[in-house]
Amino acid sequence: MTTTSDVSSIGHLIGHRIADVDAYDEVRDPGRLDDIVARVAVGTPDDVDKAVRIAHEAYQSWRSVPAPERAELLLKAADVLTQSADELAPLLVREHGGVLWEAKTDFALGTGVLQHTASLVDGFFTPVEFDDEQSFISVERVPRGVVAAVVPWNMPVVLTMMKLAPALATGNTLVLKPSPFASAALTLALHRIAQILPEGVLNVVHGNTDVGAALVSHPLVRKVGFTGGTETARHVMTAASGTIKNLTLELGGNDPAVVLDDADLDTTLDRMLKGVFTRTGQICFAVKRIYVPRSRYDAFADAFCARVDEYAVGHGLDEQASFGPLNNKAQFEKVTGIIESTRKAGAKVIELGRTLPSAENGYYVRPHVVRDAEHNAPITSCEQFGPVVPLIAYDDEDQVVGWANDSEYGLGSSVWTSDHQRGLALARRIEAGSTFVNTHSFESLDLRMPFGGIKQSGIGREFGEAGMKEYVEEHSIRLLK
Repeated sequence: MTTTSDVSSIGHLIGHRIADVDAYDEVRDPGRLDDIVARVAVGTPDDVDKAVRIAHEAYQSWRSVPAPERAELLLKAADVLTQSADELAPLLVREHGGVLWEAKTDFALGTGVLQHTASLVDGFFTPVEFDDEQSFISVERVPRGVVAAVVPWNMPVVLTMMKLAPALATGNTLVLKPSPFASAALTLALHRIAQILPEGVLNVVHGNTDVGAALVSHPLVRKVGFTGGTETARHVMTAASGTIKNLTLELGGNDPAVVLDDADLDTTLDRMLKGVFTRTGQICFAVKRIYVPRSRYDAFADAFCARVDEYAVGHGLDEQASFGPLNNKAQFEKVTGIIESTRKAGAKVIELGRTLPSAENGYYVRPHVVRDAEHNAPITSCEQFGPVVPLIAYDDEDQVVGWANDSEYGLGSSVWTSDHQRGLALARRIEAGSTFVNTHSFESLDLRMPFGGIKQSGIGREFGEAGMKEYVEEHSIRLLK
């Protein structure tokens, strides 16, 4: 067993100083519950106030730094992430429960976001001008001020960079609250990034819900970037409403995958399975319900289950593991409760795969497939956020489009077909922030595509120029001649 004397203490980063505190929480490995990974500071609203005020002070000069210089600093930050990945990815595995390649992918995607955002700065701030006999008009983009970023535990590095990169590129400063369940590796990386930035531009405050509420409600915070659950987002919106802050919310999903009758079975499974059980299903835009033509249902379900049965569940640092444990006790109880209630309701719940010896003391759940699921069943309408997925038979395209859209969520979705034009036509009928054709995983993302949800899956967009626009105001100036 690891003791607290063997692990790092992770404090707040306020300005360029690592602030010590009186209280720390232990972070335990979700795959080895006796293993204490780190001791992370428990902040207070006073810590938030200090960080926000320092960020506000830094904003007064950072906003005037030429945009190309800010872009160069983002590229340096990308180098820091790249150089830190091999060292910090194993620590991240021990915090969030993913396997090693997933943690390394998190760093790689974060690096890509920084680099791509830096590439968009040139020309972004060029004013739109109108000049005629009566007046001169200039529409200019200006930063908002202090940005509060709140990120979850499942992919903390890239989800942080999706807020940090556009915020800093556009001249804002940042105060970040990581998830208590995965804050050590991220914070260590941010310590290194902060050293290449002016003091106060990047700050980190740890804590629980009281810290999050103090951050998003602080009167000097002008923008909130949040990724997390829809229920938590309602509290964020309420807390931010007192000072009418701008919000970008990337929330939960219940992503449908629609298989058409002409889809190649092997190719579809090769690609689709990457988006079902990666991160043990704990990804907002993971495939969460699969619709299959009734005429092909048995063949698809048999092949799907045969593939899933090859998976091995174990600790994230076990090279044999296909995926690791769930991240925390509450998530474990939620997912196992969903599986049990689905089974008690009479559904055909099939437990598949095998458990490795490394999965001996943690929040491990083997993959589950629900065959012959009904569209209106709870397992189909909820966001499972775990290794369980329902397979639903449908009769025609109008029916499946209606079912795909019959959800309070609208984050991602996918269509699977051998006919590209047919796939595009059906994709245009689906209500979602993103619809992928013949892909639905990390590989589906492209930084040129705005990413975000509709309905209760979110507000606003991330990635690319659309994401940068979320962090600026348009200032209209008119000179009457």
